[in-house]
Amino acid sequence: MDPTRAFVKDVKRIVIKVGTAVVTRTEGKLALGRLGALCEQVKELNSLGMEVILVTSGAVGVGRQILRHRKLLHSSFVDLQKPQIELDGKACAAVGQSGLMALYDALFSQLDVTPAQLLVTDSDFKDSEFRMQLSETVNTLLAAKVIPVFNENDAISTRKAPYEDSSGIFWDNDSLAALLALELKADLLVLLSDVEGLYSGPPSEPQSKIIHTYVKERHQGEITFGDKSRVGRGGMTAKVKAAVYAASAGTPVVITSGFATNSILKVLKGERVGTLFHRDAYSWVLPKEVGAREMAVAARECSRRLQSMSSEERRKILLDIASALEANEKLIKIENDLDVLAAQHHGYETSLISRLTLKPGKARNLYHFPISSLANSIRILANMEDPIGHVLKKTELADGLILEKTSCPLGVLLIVFESRPDALVQIASLAVRSGNGLLLKGGKEAARSNAILHKVITGAIPDSVGEKLIGLVTSRDEIPDLLKLDDVIDLVIPRGSNKLVSQIKESTKIPVLGHADGICHVYVDKLADMDMAKCIILDAKVDYPAACNAMETLLIHKDLLNSKGVNDVVIELKGRGVAIFGGPRASVELNIPLTQSFHHEYNSLACTIEIVDDVHAAIDHIHCHGSAHTDCIITEDREIAEVFLSQVDSAAVFHNASTRFCDGARFGLGAEVGISTSRIHARGPVGVEGLLTTRWILRGSGQVVDGDRGVKYSHKNLP
Repeated sequence: MDPTRAFVKDVKRIVIKVGTAVVTRTEGKLALGRLGALCEQVKELNSLGMEVILVTSGAVGVGRQILRHRKLLHSSFVDLQKPQIELDGKACAAVGQSGLMALYDALFSQLDVTPAQLLVTDSDFKDSEFRMQLSETVNTLLAAKVIPVFNENDAISTRKAPYEDSSGIFWDNDSLAALLALELKADLLVLLSDVEGLYSGPPSEPQSKIIHTYVKERHQGEITFGDKSRVGRGGMTAKVKAAVYAASAGTPVVITSGFATNSILKVLKGERVGTLFHRDAYSWVLPKEVGAREMAVAARECSRRLQSMSSEERRKILLDIASALEANEKLIKIENDLDVLAAQHHGYETSLISRLTLKPGKARNLYHFPISSLANSIRILANMEDPIGHVLKKTELADGLILEKTSCPLGVLLIVFESRPDALVQIASLAVRSGNGLLLKGGKEAARSNAILHKVITGAIPDSVGEKLIGLVTSRDEIPDLLKLDDVIDLVIPRGSNKLVSQIKESTKIPVLGHADGICHVYVDKLADMDMAKCIILDAKVDYPAACNAMETLLIHKDLLNSKGVNDVVIELKGRGVAIFGGPRASVELNIPLTQSFHHEYNSLACTIEIVDDVHAAIDHIHCHGSAHTDCIITEDREIAEVFLSQVDSAAVFHNASTRFCDGARFGLGAEVGISTSRIHARGPVGVEGLLTTRWILRGSGQVVDGDRGVKYSHKNLP
């Protein structure tokens, strides 16, 4: 739940206003699908014990359609050639009101809900007795689980120009909804629109951004409104006026889309949809919404200050971060527990919840990090040799002209990751150690954990560097903008599903480091030690099946087909709950279900088995169906092992060892930002060195090229 929306858990009475643009389609006819979806949401709220009051527009539009149709039926051809007089709005309202209410009656009756119609005019509210009677009637209806449906009675309105006049107690159904929300003491007002919420400019313009929380002191005068509603009387300007009025008087308001699925239910779950208007918004001291470019530029500026520090100063920052994490362990655990509870409530998969959990106490393995383990890994990283400024190669080009190839930071990294909040800590510590600026976008399922970890880590970064060294992107809407910044962001590292990685690779010109799939193979050669093979296979599949380095396909030499060892492996896998599928040969020989595809990452207790003729067939299978992540051979024949190790074109290739060893921490890298299957730059588990590039430094004493006449090149390698 968004912290600014926490108040919704106490909402009991809600007013929902649906505008003409939501009620009707572009050509003016009723939008039955949207109205049906609205009624279903009202039904669900009603069944949850909430008191729902509906304010609806659309009567004039419905009446206009009816009267136009009748006029057409009774007009001669000559009549139609004459200039057409615009239909009277009051007459349209009188005809359309009953038709609109009949539709609500029909839709609600299908849901076993009873609506009640209440028509009001501006002048009614001048009478205090009317207001008192209105409240009593509404309270009686709500107590009986009846839905009051309000509309302005345009047919008898005393205003001379009801579609333009903005004087009086209310002047359209938006302001009527605000008035009713206050008069009937509602806890929340929802104004449904044909757009997602309030934007900084016309929603059709690409530079316009949605404003999730309206702060009058900040946004007044900054917002450019587009055209008024295509069919209604006010549009967004009228909604904002009504929202500001109601919110300032104490009733929170959310403007959101009446076109989006379940938008009202999402609002009441505390999701960050639409635009919130709240009396206390200014006191939340919400930071000014920073654009993607500003965030990336700030990270680069801070990284340059970090690079200018001494190695010992950078080391101290890491040690301070480790201490800050331990000092805030209880607070971090509270926020993480809330994320886990929310994930369980939403029915997320067990594997995701496992990755989401920051477990207390001693870690069972490297993927269940308590805060103490994370802090210790940062201290190990801090005590490693400083990776910045290493002289990788030193060459004397000519007498007195010395060239050095040195290591230096990449610049600004964008990491998009899912589920695992411990990844935020690892990546942030690697960024500090390597002198890079960092932008992080975690999954919504870990929002609380990521927010508190980011706050603790950036709080430990000194002002001389700046907390903007590490930016936390909280809105998914920012990602497309960030992926366009190839002039500011130097590397994107996605950590998550193959869908996420593929989407990012297709959406940016920035180099992407990562892997889309983790289809890892274990090949059991005919000269394998089968007891060893069984241990390795079980570990590779069962130890942590959701990991990208878990075995997905088991390849078995044909000579082992009828051996006891293979039979024992299959029985043991099934005994551990592993679902087994077979390739064309294995499915027949082992009597197991045929796999749908060899190119499939299960991420669960399931795997594929296939029979191959020899090591060369195994290599061909891996090259055809693998993902170049991690592949293993089990054999006692060293020559066959060397063939496999030298010819399998994967980021990591193992002999007689579980694929689960492919990990930055296990490789001794301190931590990892991810595993790369790319052939350019870093490959395999990526630690500090993978976040560095090179810089050439040339030191001379006045030499010039002058057509190469004045320089005698030696190109001598120096220690």
